[in-house]
Amino acid sequence: MTGAFRSLRTLALLVAAVGMTACPPAADEDGAGPGAGGEIWSYQDWPTGPYQVVPDWPKPLPDTRHSHEGWTWGSFGGVYAETPDRVWIAMRGELPLQPGMQPWQAYGAVAGGPNAQPNSDGISATCEPAPLRGWERRFEHSIFIVDREGYLVDEWPHLDSLFSAQRCGRGPHQIKMSPYDQEKHVWIIDDQLHMIYKFTYDGQLVYSHGELGVRGRGPNTFDRPTDIAWLPDGTYFISDGYGGTRVAKYDPQGNFIMDWGGPPADPQNPGPNEFNTVHSIAISADRMLFVIDRGARHERMQVFDENGVFQYMFPLRSPQWPANQNTLMVNHFIDTDGYLWVGDAPTSRILKFDQQGNHLYSWGAPGPQAGGLNCSHGMTTDQERNLYIADCFAGRLQKFTPIPGADPSKIAGQILRQYPMP
Repeated sequence: MTGAFRSLRTLALLVAAVGMTACPPAADEDGAGPGAGGEIWSYQDWPTGPYQVVPDWPKPLPDTRHSHEGWTWGSFGGVYAETPDRVWIAMRGELPLQPGMQPWQAYGAVAGGPNAQPNSDGISATCEPAPLRGWERRFEHSIFIVDREGYLVDEWPHLDSLFSAQRCGRGPHQIKMSPYDQEKHVWIIDDQLHMIYKFTYDGQLVYSHGELGVRGRGPNTFDRPTDIAWLPDGTYFISDGYGGTRVAKYDPQGNFIMDWGGPPADPQNPGPNEFNTVHSIAISADRMLFVIDRGARHERMQVFDENGVFQYMFPLRSPQWPANQNTLMVNHFIDTDGYLWVGDAPTSRILKFDQQGNHLYSWGAPGPQAGGLNCSHGMTTDQERNLYIADCFAGRLQKFTPIPGADPSKIAGQILRQYPMP
C-alpha cells in the first residue's frame, strides 16, 4: 500500500466518521456544481445514500459438497445480475475464519480485521515473494449463482481447478454477459493468469484468449487483463490491464483486430492514449468507449471511439477531492439513462457522472458496518434497480435496494441489457 493510498484512505475514514455523526445533507444537483469550489460535502450522502442494505445476503453456502466449518467468504472479484433471481458471483477463493470471527462473517465486517486476501500466502498480486501471513485460501465456489433472497441456485465447481492451476493464480477478476447475446455466453477474466474465457450458459468452455501464466502484449497474450465490453454486433474490447496499458479489439468470432495505448512517456504528466492501469471499460449507447485509467496523476476516464481514436478525458473525482492521490477507481458501468457510476476504493464511495465528466452525486463510507465499502471491484444492477457490489478488500458481497420514495436521480439505473428475462 503506497503512502498516498494510506493518506487518502485515512482522510476518507476521518470524513466518514464526521459524516456518519453529523450527516450533512447532499447539495442539490443544481447547487455548487463541478468546479464551483463547494465544500467536500457537496453532492455526498453518508453512508448508503438512497439505498438500504439487504441483511444476511447472500446466504451461507450449503455443505452439500464439502463442509464450510472454519471457512468463510473470500475476496469478491465480480458480480453480474442477469435477473433479480440469477445473480452471478465470482469469488477469489474461500478464506479461513480468523480468531474471534463468527461463521460466515466477512473479513470486512470485523473492526480492525485483515483484508480479504485474494493472493496465495507469501505471494504478491504480481506473483512476487511477499511476507507470509500464516493462512491460505482454498478454491471452492469460485463461480456460483444466487436468487433474490441470496440462496444458492447453481454453481460451476469444475472451474475451481482452472483458477488454481498455478500457485500464483488469484481467481476470477470479472464475470459478465454481453447485453446483445441471445445465447447468453458467460465471460470470465483471470487477471493474474492472463486469461479471458468464454463459456456457454451451462458452463462449457467455447474458447479462450491468452497463454496460461504468460505475460505479454499480442493478439493472444495479455498482461493482467481486467474487463470486457461489447458492441451490438458482438465486437468486443478487452482492457489490458494492470500491465498491458492498452485496449484490445476483437471481432465477434474472437479474431484480433487492433489495440491501442501504452505507458506515459512522461510519468509526471501522462497524456491522452497513455495508461497506468486500464481497469474497467464500458460502452455508451452512441458507441463511445469509456475507459478507467487509474493511478497517481492518472485517476481519469479516457473516452475513445470504436476505432480507438481518442475523444476526450476527465478526472474521476469530485472537484473538492484531492488530486494525484493514487486513486483506485476500480469499476464502472453506464446505466440505461446514460449516466456513469464509478466505484472508488480509497474513498469508499460510489460516484455519479454524466458523460461529459461532471460529478453529479456520490455516496458511501468505509467501515465494518453493513453498507460500508472498501473496494467496489464489481458493480451491477438488475431490472428492479437493485445494486450489487462485490468488495475485494472487505470480502463481502452486498445487495442494496432503493429506499421507497428516494430521489430517483440518486439511484443507479439498469445496466444495458437487450435480451428478455427468462
